[in-house]
Amino acid sequence: MPYPQAPWTLQGYAIQTLHLVNVDQVRPLIPLELEIISVWPGKTLASVYLSHYGSGSVLEYSELIVAPSVVNYQRKIGGWVSHIYVDNVDSVAGGREIWGLPKELAEFTWEQEKFVTVHQENRKLCSLNYNQQSLAWRQWLTASAFSAKGGDLLIFPAEFESVLGLISSKLEIPPESPFFGIGLGQPWLTVRCEQMSLRIDAPKVVGQMAI
Repeated sequence: MPYPQAPWTLQGYAIQTLHLVNVDQVRPLIPLELEIISVWPGKTLASVYLSHYGSGSVLEYSELIVAPSVVNYQRKIGGWVSHIYVDNVDSVAGGREIWGLPKELAEFTWEQEKFVTVHQENRKLCSLNYNQQSLAWRQWLTASAFSAKGGDLLIFPAEFESVLGLISSKLEIPPESPFFGIGLGQPWLTVRCEQMSLRIDAPKVVGQMAI
């Protein structure tokens, strides 16, 4: 199946929500090799990321990423992706084969740049109501994420430039959603990213997974 080789460069827009969740609740979703970082006693930071990559991207698609925790491995810090959905079969193949990410196909409905719903066949995964940006600023950031492929533990960096704005949002995750059990609740912070440019580099092996 054809897909671009890393790095992938993507352009579009995104909404990211941040949540405080119980460490004990997300521990089963995260490899034991990774230390969960607590940002408050018994709490870690989770995020939901919804994006659309359009013209100028190596592939055009929408994406939903659920990262239940920020983790540490040998002084390397990043997010762990437990659930990830896209609407492009080439993105599924590339995500799995290059980065070891558990990508699955889903359908995305974006409405008037203020509402998005994600379904997988007849099952609703989530929906997000969000507002337009008011105050905004341009920001450049780097971040890392962990993944696993075969017996290898991987890490890969992402470089990001966008116009950022803090907005309000309402996230709904029905009980039939595969990530309902994370206990995300309502976001305590939501960031909207416009005029976004994203570069995702190839992964590097940082360790081995226990068998």
